[in-house]
Amino acid sequence: MIMRLCGALALALAITPAPGTAQDGIVQVPAFALPPSNQLSDEAKAVLLRMKAESAPDLGGDVARQRAFYQDWNDRRLAEMRRAFATSERHATMGGVGVDIVTPRAGVSARHRGRVLINVHGGAFMWGAGSGALVEAIPIAATMGIKVVTVDYRLTPEHRYPAASEDVTAVYRELLKTYPAQNIGIYGCSAGGVITAQSVAWIGKQGLPRPGAIGTFCGTAAAYSGDSPILAGPIAGQPPLPVTVLPPIIPSPYLADVAISDPLAYPLVSDAQIKAFPPTLLLAGGRDFAVSALTLAHRRLRAAGIDSELFVFDGLPHAFFMWPDMPESVEAYATIARFFDAHLGTESRGRAR
Repeated sequence: MIMRLCGALALALAITPAPGTAQDGIVQVPAFALPPSNQLSDEAKAVLLRMKAESAPDLGGDVARQRAFYQDWNDRRLAEMRRAFATSERHATMGGVGVDIVTPRAGVSARHRGRVLINVHGGAFMWGAGSGALVEAIPIAATMGIKVVTVDYRLTPEHRYPAASEDVTAVYRELLKTYPAQNIGIYGCSAGGVITAQSVAWIGKQGLPRPGAIGTFCGTAAAYSGDSPILAGPIAGQPPLPVTVLPPIIPSPYLADVAISDPLAYPLVSDAQIKAFPPTLLLAGGRDFAVSALTLAHRRLRAAGIDSELFVFDGLPHAFFMWPDMPESVEAYATIARFFDAHLGTESRGRAR
């Protein structure tokens, strides 16, 4: 039985050389049905069906329509987060930048009163402020019992790099008046994960002490590379991305005309920047288009002696933990909380509140 199963699997995955294979190494993989991972919980399988039902239609690159669609999408996720977690939120300005401050409704725990997290929301560098940012901040604030400050950074196409790094750094500089650098963590998902890594480099360029720890989830400033950008589409039932047009950089107007050799824009391809990174948590779904880049970033960080942890949740797509109604998301929140608890400092200046 096992031998027949293995033989059938080998046949299903057999690859046939494409024309010119000897020169370019391209192979063709026959189409085959890919079931949900058998590692997934029943709740996750149900959420995957909801994800498919709520996936974005073809919006033709129209930024206004994309923003409207994802505003509604994020509003629905925010309603789910508020049902699952009890937090309080207020809008404020720090360093001239708008922020939302999220705290547990029961108050910040005694253990974390001298600590704070900065969240950098995702959204393809083009949307995600407001409800999208709160979706990322609420579960971590509630799970960890900590204050989370989520940054309303300037978006593209109206603004370009390094606008977001400047905004995150302005908020970070303001928080340094209250918290020691080692007590401040920064994290973000997707575009926010990229900006988190970029902000570490930008903070260093300003001569400021770097944060105590960071988390870059489902996106990292090491360029989208490897197998996952090509495989993620077909896995999700979408057309594959042609390998001939996959750029060696992050394909966004935000980073237009920025060379991958720029160590502040792509710090995780710079040896000097990597060596200066704080402890770093990398996390993604196994079917995420960014997961290959995350695994490479993790290897580079570890090779440089940086305390780096990588968690890949098999069978789950990009930004899966925006959906709180599955055990895998709850596990991700707990993983993030444990990481920052282990790596942030505990020394207090006596003014944190």
